[in-house]
Amino acid sequence: MRFPLGAVIGRYPFPSSSNGGQDQNIETGDVIRHGRKCRDIPFLVFFIAFWIALIVNSSFGFHKGNPLRLTHGLDYKGNVCGDKNGNPNLHGLGVRYWVNPNQVFESGFKDTHSDLEDFKSICLRDCPMPSNDTLKWVCNYPEGDEIRLSMEQWVSRDYDYFSFLTPDMRKSSLQLLGPCYPVLFPSVNVLWSCEFMTRKSNVSLQQWHMMGGQTVDDGMILDKTVHKSINSQSSVLKRYVADIGKSWPVLIVCGGIIPLILSVIWLAMIQCLVSAMTWITVALFDILIISVTIFFYLKAGWIGNDAITPIIGTHDPSYHLSGRERVHLHLAAVFMTVIMVVAILSSIAIARRIVKATSVLKVASKIIGEVRALIIFPIMPYAVLGIFYMIWISAILYLLSSGEVVRDRCNANCCAYDLKMKQVNCERCCGHTIHYTPHIGIAILFHLFGWYWVTQFVKAFSSTVIAGSVASHYWGHGEALQEISFLPIFSSVKRLVRYNIGSVAIGSLMVSFIESLTRILKPLRKKLMVVDIKTHNRVGKVLSVSSHFALTCIEWIIRSVNHNAYIMIAITGESFFAASAMATELIKNNILRIGKVNVIGNVILFLGKLCVSLASALFAFLMLDTHKYKSAHDKVSSPLIPVLVCWGLGFVVATLFFAVVEVSIDTIILSYCQDSDEEHRGTTQYATPLLFETLDDQNQADRHDQ
Repeated sequence: MRFPLGAVIGRYPFPSSSNGGQDQNIETGDVIRHGRKCRDIPFLVFFIAFWIALIVNSSFGFHKGNPLRLTHGLDYKGNVCGDKNGNPNLHGLGVRYWVNPNQVFESGFKDTHSDLEDFKSICLRDCPMPSNDTLKWVCNYPEGDEIRLSMEQWVSRDYDYFSFLTPDMRKSSLQLLGPCYPVLFPSVNVLWSCEFMTRKSNVSLQQWHMMGGQTVDDGMILDKTVHKSINSQSSVLKRYVADIGKSWPVLIVCGGIIPLILSVIWLAMIQCLVSAMTWITVALFDILIISVTIFFYLKAGWIGNDAITPIIGTHDPSYHLSGRERVHLHLAAVFMTVIMVVAILSSIAIARRIVKATSVLKVASKIIGEVRALIIFPIMPYAVLGIFYMIWISAILYLLSSGEVVRDRCNANCCAYDLKMKQVNCERCCGHTIHYTPHIGIAILFHLFGWYWVTQFVKAFSSTVIAGSVASHYWGHGEALQEISFLPIFSSVKRLVRYNIGSVAIGSLMVSFIESLTRILKPLRKKLMVVDIKTHNRVGKVLSVSSHFALTCIEWIIRSVNHNAYIMIAITGESFFAASAMATELIKNNILRIGKVNVIGNVILFLGKLCVSLASALFAFLMLDTHKYKSAHDKVSSPLIPVLVCWGLGFVVATLFFAVVEVSIDTIILSYCQDSDEEHRGTTQYATPLLFETLDDQNQADRHDQ
């Protein structure tokens, strides 16, 4: 399977033929244009079928979902608060309020058979506050023959039409059965749900008793019940997902535009300041990771007075409240502190090796300077991923909210007056919940896997195109090749799309499958470790730890083999598995020659990617600290998830652009090994003097160390 690569690339010095120019063209083996074949076609067909399934899956989410369900609750009719398509129209009425304080109090007991979701709630514009001189009421949505008001009139009257009630309706309301309910306790808007305060209004309570109203319970249970429901794990998870949708301008700016600008600046600087770029990268990395860690401390409340709060709008300054989001920020701050210390110590430890990375970056800088289309090319996969991510994020928001609203079956005392029936109804009075069927979970997992596969595919496509251009440059003595086009980057794209797009599909699928399997097995491994610790099972502990390291090693090997396989695909046009075998054999035979140089170069590039992604996270913190995202409709429950998403998006964008340098280095090294090992038996003919000097100096340094 091994053969001379000079013939593959085009300008291999065969002896002249006596048959004229036509035979000479055949001898030079212009395979890069005419001798290739379509490879891995079944995997290409599978990838196309996967795309069709992904589109169908997303269409299901857009049809069934409603992202408002992630943050806003359901009222007594099953409508989502704030939904303009509800019955009635609830646009602008996004705050959920439980009208009966006795029911809230009852649901707070541990031995009760009722849940807060089973009791009557209504959607309002703001949380109602008791009056200092009169008794205020919150009444049902106006409907039926007795109450002839529009929704706009109902809102303008502060939800109060108690004066329009018949004697029977008033009697029912005094028994806390509706249709109107007294406002006896102050409440505060906590993440779009009204949470009662135990400090009741004495004036309103006196008037309530004078009217013969039912006895109202109070106490700490009333204060904690709503907060307990809001602070549940499922509610927090839904709000985290909703934060991504609310902060979409932050994702576009800090996850897309800023890393694009910083990556281009880094590529430009590597040509002008190549000798100093390694030191600049390390210094910026240390500064940025310290800055991001400080912001986590600020939002967690450990530094300053800028901690996050779940309360929306104006409220009593003496009333303080925190939730799981603050706890998660505390954990993130501790984790970032550990990462910061380890990262800074590691950057100090590699300081002596940075000089070796500089020499390798000089070679890549020279290639980028001569093939300038390499700097522009990553914009194409960047645009493709940008469009895909916007559609994908929208689809995942709809998929996660695509459950069916159903009425609960409960044993609670939920009787309430029905304006249409004109009587108290105790049969269909339970609350509503969103029911998720198993196929929705499968659709979400498929959508997540689709994101990972498409991301890996675009990155692999970009790497293969870059490798094809750099290889053409190497095997042409660094000159513009006559056999290819004036811009080798376009020829590389053409060859890949025409012959090897299926090879890229199977390579990216392998990485996606292995890493997805690792992430699925990780929670299971943690549960087994807990069981083994409790039962003192040493064999189980050893198996759990060894399986973790085995999966990590397999994941790293697959990534490494795929990366080099893409380079050999670009050079030879072979299928994915054949190219993987060729790349593995080349690296095995030259591991001592290229190992240290390649590793140190990759470390510097990885630090550069982290610098871009950390800067994206830092700008995300600054944007989320504005008034728009700290109050009102666009308030995010916590900056944690939007910042992490911007961090991840920044790293993906940096990977696309830094691949110009990373893939260039690896392609040159693989070509150098092939050139010296098999083409000319230990000596190179196509290597540039700078590359030969770099690797030769490294070999001499290694021999001196030994």
